[in-house]
Amino acid sequence: MEAELTQLEAQLEQLISLYRGLKAENVSMHARVARLEAENHQLAEKVRRAADQLEAVLAKLPEA
Repeated sequence: MEAELTQLEAQLEQLISLYRGLKAENVSMHARVARLEAENHQLAEKVRRAADQLEAVLAKLPEA
């Protein structure tokens, strides 16, 4: 019985350690997703501005 309790305790400690590691990884991944979403928004805005500028340049060209 003592050996079983010791094994159960070790398994529980392992499970708790795994949980804490996964929780920390989850927090890190959420932060990374937020950074990447912000970067994606900035890049999409740059693309939109570049497209607007290109359209303005093309509008100034004489038609062939």
